Amino acid sequence: MGDKVTLEIKNLHVNVDEQEILKGVDLTIRQGEIHALMGPNGSGKSTLAYTIAGHPKYEVTEGEILLDGQNVLEMEPDERSKAGLFLAFQYPVAIPGVTVANFLRMAINAHREARGEEKISPMEFRQLLLKRMEMLHIDRSFAGRYLNEGFSGGEKKRAEILQMAVLEPKIAILDETDSGLDIDALRVVSDGVNKLKEELGMGVLVITHYQRILNYVKPDYVHIMVDGRIMASGGPELAVELEEKGYDWVRQAFAKEVS
Repeated sequence: MGDKVTLEIKNLHVNVDEQEILKGVDLTIRQGEIHALMGPNGSGKSTLAYTIAGHPKYEVTEGEILLDGQNVLEMEPDERSKAGLFLAFQYPVAIPGVTVANFLRMAINAHREARGEEKISPMEFRQLLLKRMEMLHIDRSFAGRYLNEGFSGGEKKRAEILQMAVLEPKIAILDETDSGLDIDALRVVSDGVNKLKEELGMGVLVITHYQRILNYVKPDYVHIMVDGRIMASGGPELAVELEEKGYDWVRQAFAKEVS
């Protein structure tokens, strides 16, 4: 495995429609770590996710994003994916006539091609897919379904987690903010994230405004973003404190520090 791959975000400032949304974000995520990024609506959490993904609407005015020392900001979105970043919301809404298995095979081959490797053989792909489905407790029949067609929230998440397990990115970013997940979908995401860390050594950033996902995902680090900055970082206990005191406590503590 060698050294662990690191995603470093340094002094990141981002504008959307000429308005500054991120005001100097610093965050480092290593392979094998689960980080949770929490914050109220409008704090800039999703902006961070979209900026990492390379969405053209998000303009970086200062700072950098490095994946293993490589400048992510110079890469096209698909190059970022091939370099080992996974962004969960890039997931297609529905692809009629394409099964989950075929979609995953296309995704793997696109990555292999980028690395100058041969396409995966049907036999090898089938073995990998079955192994990953077993690891995630996903029923085999799921692979034959058309991608996202008539999927529940939990099934969409299952497809997403399975995609991560098959592609094995170094660092995955899960932007859950607006998905209004039911408890089934929440468990799917959480169990998947915990497994991907334990079994594949993946680094994961879970972006959420729900405390409740942290009852299931076991984060190593929790960060709180308010008004475009990370205002507090700590262990899982930080989420518990947040649950009790709300976000105003972070704002007040930060205001004291700055003054």
